[in-house]
Amino acid sequence: MSLNYFVACKDPGGAGNATSGDSTRVTEAKSSKPSSVAEEVIYQRAFQSAIWGMPAVNYYLMYKEMVDKVKGGYNQVVYWSGLLNWQNQTLTPNPDVIYLMPFFNTKDVGPVVLEIPPADSGIFNGSVMDYWQAAIEDVGPGGVDKGRGGRYLILPPGYAKEKVPAGYIPMPSYTYQGYALLRSVLKDGSAEGVRQAVAYARRIKVYPLSQANHPPATVFLDAQNILYDATIPYDKRFFEALDAMVQSEPFLERDRVMVEQLRSIGIYRGQAFNPDARKQELMVSALQDAKVYLDDMYDHFETYYPGKRWFFPVTKDYHDNIARDFKVPDTYPVDNRGLIYSIAFFSAKHVGEAQFYLLNTKDKDGHALDGSKTYKVNVPGNVPVKQYWSITVYDRATHAFIRNLDRQGRSSQSPGLQKNGDGSVDIYFGPKPPAGKEANWVPTDPAGKFELLARFYGIEQVFFKKEWQLNDVEEVK
Repeated sequence: MSLNYFVACKDPGGAGNATSGDSTRVTEAKSSKPSSVAEEVIYQRAFQSAIWGMPAVNYYLMYKEMVDKVKGGYNQVVYWSGLLNWQNQTLTPNPDVIYLMPFFNTKDVGPVVLEIPPADSGIFNGSVMDYWQAAIEDVGPGGVDKGRGGRYLILPPGYAKEKVPAGYIPMPSYTYQGYALLRSVLKDGSAEGVRQAVAYARRIKVYPLSQANHPPATVFLDAQNILYDATIPYDKRFFEALDAMVQSEPFLERDRVMVEQLRSIGIYRGQAFNPDARKQELMVSALQDAKVYLDDMYDHFETYYPGKRWFFPVTKDYHDNIARDFKVPDTYPVDNRGLIYSIAFFSAKHVGEAQFYLLNTKDKDGHALDGSKTYKVNVPGNVPVKQYWSITVYDRATHAFIRNLDRQGRSSQSPGLQKNGDGSVDIYFGPKPPAGKEANWVPTDPAGKFELLARFYGIEQVFFKKEWQLNDVEEVK
């Protein structure tokens, strides 16, 4: 986003919110709380490790699903051959583009090439990220290649840039593992538009630099209609994922303070993670309390538009650190980072140059969005975007698509979308469509709460002047 436009979290220590989005604290049995100083140390260190490690756990869960569900591996590409449906259970994914996720590992093969085609028959919006999901750089028209395409060279930790051959865009990574999230943007929402976006997506190439003279064919693995569940588990599996990171990656210099913190809860390089029952109980209790803390931050962001409910959950400190490789003096915003990766994945190096996002969990009157009720959002005409806008519904408890529903959102590219006489569009959310509004309706689960994410692709900088504003969510009585 524009460097001058950001929102900051306030009141991070207020009343906690449970996964349903209400103010109920996660219930714990009394025995799961510390009963001695030694147990308090375990609890506190597990709590801090959970917040600190959230982006790495988030990454690991997505990669593990690639291995387990589509039988893929490093330096291959998992993709979806159609628009995403509810079976993609990643965190707040985009149902209006074609997704590709090349997962890379330079540890054994050395530098890895990611070839991005020029923006001719299609457009990519995305970034290359390390294990911590910190953007190394953006790609496509909003990235380094500026739409001309290019050969991005992902470098192992410590690899000298001077060794990079001519004709490559160096991408120095602090970790061996990472991935790129590439979104192939549709020219329109028709079946042909989807087909063209898929064809463009499959033009990327991934291969080791050592094989650049005779590159092997890139392996594409289709996850369409496969249950791909990377939602965050708030149980022992979370710490098992964190242990997997410690076993496979060096500690970054900025994170060396965590070595002893993790060791005290049984996560240590070269050692099997096998905490006893009592330690597990304390760690899971701390993890669930960490979720309460993160949920509370999520529920207390200042709004993007004065007097309205939409917000962007990124602090200025975090935005600046992503842009500067976490080298901003006197800041290391792990709390905001933990929040972000508990609700989403992906980071852009330059937020606001290619896309921007606004979230909402409440209606105009400040009430949590309830799946048993019907709501309306009026999107004013002349949205300041070059590509498209959209609004998507997610399960408030998991931040993933609501399961078993056949529609997740509406966009300016949705076939049959009805416009008002003034060019604005009314989008409806609820368990049943209002009469005559089916084309503009997104279903909800009447048994749960939900949240909304508005996306703006090909964002125009006039957006940040806030002269155009997205309207609040209003309940339809």
